[in-house]
Amino acid sequence: MTPSKSTGIDVFGYSLALVGAALFATKGIFIKLAFAAGVSTEATLALRMLVALPVYLVIMATLLRRNPELVKLLQPKQILAAMAVGILGYYISSYLDFAGLAFVSAQYARLVLFTYPFFVFLFGIWFFGDRMNWKLIPPMLVTYLGLVVIFAWNLTAEPDGLVLGSILVLCSALTFALYQHLARQQMKVLGSALFTCIGMSTASVLAISQSAIMDGPSTWLSFSPYVWFLALLLGVVSTVLPSFCINNAITRIGVRTTAATGSFGPIITTILAVVILGEDFTIFHAIGTGLVLFGCWRFMHHDTRAR
Repeated sequence: MTPSKSTGIDVFGYSLALVGAALFATKGIFIKLAFAAGVSTEATLALRMLVALPVYLVIMATLLRRNPELVKLLQPKQILAAMAVGILGYYISSYLDFAGLAFVSAQYARLVLFTYPFFVFLFGIWFFGDRMNWKLIPPMLVTYLGLVVIFAWNLTAEPDGLVLGSILVLCSALTFALYQHLARQQMKVLGSALFTCIGMSTASVLAISQSAIMDGPSTWLSFSPYVWFLALLLGVVSTVLPSFCINNAITRIGVRTTAATGSFGPIITTILAVVILGEDFTIFHAIGTGLVLFGCWRFMHHDTRAR
């Protein structure tokens, strides 16, 4: 018997969650670089999806060709449900995150977005029959204390748009948490790969259409090779690869565990934001980030033990 079976730990599932979190952590960096190059929020999201959409369509076609039995699962009701959940997680949540990044730093936005495991926990209790665990409340408070520390520093140093940006990213975390619960229900029927392809393809069409209306398709042709290179990184490294990793992890280790194993992400974002974007990292950032990571780690520890 292997160690993972004897302890009940799905090592591969945890590895997928960690890799997915690390890849997702690069998203804010590429978005900020695109903004610096003069690309609008809508166009940046559209470029991301223009790169990702063909990949998802090819993967979906390959899945259906190699597994004809999957075609039987594609009933109209099931397809519409998968599309709706995909819109919530990959279009609405993503757009709120992109919009928030126009006002706040990449590292702060990542820390705010990192609170979504708490919303996963709360939504699970309120809507999906999960049991309450009061030991999880103190770690949540510690995490939000860390965010307050960084928020207070930003309020004195860079107050413009801070409140609006924080609200937008927090709403992104809320919608993404709800998405994870709903997505798990869909993946039980369709499997993680097919659901991901349907959800992301739907979200891609909406994002591309939005930019086509607001910016005009001709705008995309005017972008430099550097912008398209950023789009390639954003579409593949920050979208396609982590979406499959995260969704596969959800099916293996569950929603709450997948959400809680993402503590590696903010560390990567912080390092990249300081090195590449030149963002500030003061003692207040260090204290706030430490509190957020410690709170999330304790949350994951108590949640894992309880289950």
